[in-house]
Amino acid sequence: MQALKGFRDFFPTEMSRRSHIFEAWRRVTRRFGFAEFDGPPVEYLELYTKKSGDEIVRQLYNFQDKGGRNIALRPEMTPTLARMIASRAGNLPKPIKWFSIPQLFRYEEKQRGRLREHFQLNVDIVGTRAVEADVELLAVALEIQRELGLGKEDVLARVNDRRVVAGILKALEVSENKFPAVYTAIDKFRKAPQETVRTLLANAGVPASAVSELCDLCSGTVSVFDWYRQHPSADAVSRKAAETLETYLSLLAEYELDELVEVDFSIVRGLAYYTGIVFELYDRKGKERAICGGGRYDDLIATMGGPAMPALGFGMGDVVLTLMLNDRGLFPEERSRVDVLVIPVGPELFGAARKITQTLRLSNISSETPYKPAGVGKDLRAANQFGARFAIIVGPEEWKDNMVILKDLQSSEQKCVTLDKLCDLLIKIDR
Repeated sequence: MQALKGFRDFFPTEMSRRSHIFEAWRRVTRRFGFAEFDGPPVEYLELYTKKSGDEIVRQLYNFQDKGGRNIALRPEMTPTLARMIASRAGNLPKPIKWFSIPQLFRYEEKQRGRLREHFQLNVDIVGTRAVEADVELLAVALEIQRELGLGKEDVLARVNDRRVVAGILKALEVSENKFPAVYTAIDKFRKAPQETVRTLLANAGVPASAVSELCDLCSGTVSVFDWYRQHPSADAVSRKAAETLETYLSLLAEYELDELVEVDFSIVRGLAYYTGIVFELYDRKGKERAICGGGRYDDLIATMGGPAMPALGFGMGDVVLTLMLNDRGLFPEERSRVDVLVIPVGPELFGAARKITQTLRLSNISSETPYKPAGVGKDLRAANQFGARFAIIVGPEEWKDNMVILKDLQSSEQKCVTLDKLCDLLIKIDR
């Protein structure tokens, strides 16, 4: 039998790489002051339909449980976050800064960079409208790339603001009820031929005179800031949003991240709940899908039954990152299964070998001794095969004097060491 289509087995090599990514995620988020949380892998189906509408059911693993409840494997973490915060909003100190690394499930067609399950880092800030929080959120996402060895030649953050887009659409006399279809068309600007996008914009109700203007904004031929300078009659809300976006960019420069960021009018994020600044991280080589995406969703917690609380966050999956790190040779060498193999010379020393192994383990030194020793020569070959750094040979003459032979399997050098100095010596060498 094989694993289900779109699901993965994690053999030790794959597990080591997954752990490498997870460890970087945790190091960086904790460095920025975020606390880890988690929630159940199944939720009531209504939690997702309430946020995204009934059409999301097509993408879910959903079923009735034995109690007749309609439930689903979680496809994303934000609804769970919103539900949890809504339940204790009054008791949580603000701003709330949480992260999680859930496994998520979506019934989608398998393709490069997208599977039916993946692990995802979710980073969220709740309880502040300060643009400084938007800056910090993107700084976390970009710092993770640096932590993993990806630099300005590898990644690019494209940023925008949904309020700016809405203001420009209003100025171009697009009806508000057409905004969702227009956002969908704009979102496809870098993914589909321009003629296709023009057709989608026209079908979405954008006046013919405005289609080219939107395409110029999406391509960067006209910047959003220049557009506002040329349209002084644009509404005050979106004009203020454009000013906030400029402040956002200047603050990112203080983080020395400006070389990694550009404004891109085509970034609107497909989900309807985004309300402000949004961003996506991309592979500069253009080989992979978006590395991560997120933004501000100030109304979501209220829709989940909680108080009105501003919020923002992003999700970063492990699949695309794994492809990028593998492509660039950035994964570290796989760690050996064990650092030290303790080899007894003869069956009468099996107990001594087990005792030494336990002493090493209590000193936090990875070690083992063969269940059934096969002889020093064969056991040394086995130690080399699974990558041990040292072998400790417990011989009868040395054991009488409370000593063992310590063999460095990289240099083949060996020496006698007293038992009382063995652990300290191994720790010192490892440093």
